[in-house]
Amino acid sequence: MIKKKSTVKTKTTKNEVEKIKNILETVRPSLQMDGGDVNFIDFNAKSGVLKVELMGHCAHCPMSAITLKQGIEAEIKRKVKGVKEVRAVQM
Repeated sequence: MIKKKSTVKTKTTKNEVEKIKNILETVRPSLQMDGGDVNFIDFNAKSGVLKVELMGHCAHCPMSAITLKQGIEAEIKRKVKGVKEVRAVQM
């Protein structure tokens, strides 16, 4: 017997990704004011790890870890329960 994959998890993941992207859009203007930006890269719903790319001044700023954890991660975790951690990756 072939088990049918549940679409609920996929639908939930799509909803979470949409929420994440919308939150990044609200955070983006403040980063852009300082010459930086952020891009969504990937979200692993199973592990709860969100990967983003910090760009511009944010990519090399000594304060980028604080921006990532206390700014971006805090905002996203507050609004998307599935996100456990936000990591910056270099592309």
